[in-house]
Amino acid sequence: MKTICLYFEIHQITHLKRYRFFDIGTDHYYYDDYENERSISEIAEKSYMPALNALLEMIHQSDKYFKVAFSLSGVGMEQLEMHAPQVLEKLQELNATGCVEFLAEPYSHGLASLVNEDSFAKEVKRQASKIKEYFGKEPTVLRNSSLIYSDDIGLQASQMGFEGMLTEGAKHVLGWKSPHYVYHCPIAPNLKLLLRDIRLSDDISLRFNNSSWDGYPLFADTYINEIAALPQEEQIINIFMELSALGIAQPLSSNILEFFKALPECARQKGITFSTPSEICKKMKSVGELNVPDILSWVDEERDVSPWLGNQMQREAFNKLYSVADRVRIANDPRINQDWDYLQASNNFRFMTTKPSNVGLDRGIYSSPFDAFTNYMNILGDFLNRVNSLHPEMDNEQLDNYMTSVTNMEEEIEMKDKEITRLQAKLDKIEKEVEKLREAQKPAKAATKKAATKKAPAKTAAKPAAKKTTDK
Repeated sequence: MKTICLYFEIHQITHLKRYRFFDIGTDHYYYDDYENERSISEIAEKSYMPALNALLEMIHQSDKYFKVAFSLSGVGMEQLEMHAPQVLEKLQELNATGCVEFLAEPYSHGLASLVNEDSFAKEVKRQASKIKEYFGKEPTVLRNSSLIYSDDIGLQASQMGFEGMLTEGAKHVLGWKSPHYVYHCPIAPNLKLLLRDIRLSDDISLRFNNSSWDGYPLFADTYINEIAALPQEEQIINIFMELSALGIAQPLSSNILEFFKALPECARQKGITFSTPSEICKKMKSVGELNVPDILSWVDEERDVSPWLGNQMQREAFNKLYSVADRVRIANDPRINQDWDYLQASNNFRFMTTKPSNVGLDRGIYSSPFDAFTNYMNILGDFLNRVNSLHPEMDNEQLDNYMTSVTNMEEEIEMKDKEITRLQAKLDKIEKEVEKLREAQKPAKAATKKAATKKAPAKTAAKPAAKKTTDK
């Protein structure tokens, strides 16, 4: 039976303000608060809220036949908390239906997985904790920033305990294979891979409102019929996109939400179900390994990391930022940590790209890639000075030794935490068994007491002793 895995990404850019060279050392606040509030309020009104309301309606009207998955970056959630808390409340309402799954991803929506394993692992852990805080369950499936993936990243995801990971069904990786199967990482066989169907996803997110497209206008029954016509053995159809595709990339006037609302019934009529990523990972077996030695993403024609690291400016900014990753970790300063999160966001490097793109790139306040680079490097210069000033006496060799000690301590703490969790689970199990024994003994005790009551002789009142009479 065919099943559709529908997933939406929610991430909000944190806009940097215009920052001059002469601001370095005097101004330590880097953000355009007005633009951040304006942009997220606009996207919440035009996209997130109408889309989430439609998805909730689809769940209810289909009697929970419809299911959907989301991932939210930690920095995106922070922006929503400040400027559009109604979006998080609506997501909690969706979560209460039991038809929604939330995935893990890097907190900053950054590129740490390419350069610093410790930073990547900590970011994913922080975001997973925030997801659990809001939605009551820790994610079991990982989605990296922009679906970035390689065999090495897959190994790390497996070591972090994830059962599955989402990535791109790129032709140069698949070759003759189809994205409509579950695969696994060759160096971490326990990690299952769900691959985005590029064409079916982009038909909605990129082409839906394009009147010059051969498939225009796209109707729900046509879309489902196309899925139903796939070979019988191709059972997994992964449709992944940004939530902003509904209302921003494809305006509400295009009837994009009406298209979505019709999908569950059209799918039901064809015997096609909806599943969340973790359901697929649990139910479906891998058909084989997928070798991805080089880094993969869902951006541009090349499906690689060139949109962020394709030119010298991007690589210089990237390398300078991550040169202080360990120092940031040692400092553990709240303000430094927050700036670290925002400066890591991948869009900061995307604004510097010189590549042509088939998807329009809005550079915001920047007039050119060089303008974006200059502004970012000014901010980064101030940030690096602040980080280095926290431990100026520590050279690189001392830093390496310190980080080794910290890593060893963290690993020991993690092992002890796992042991505590294991022992707590064992204790809970014993307590449940004891409680069951107590409950089982209650009827037996009651029966014994009742039987004893029946056998006991009736008590009679004692006769009063005869009074002795004496002659006086």
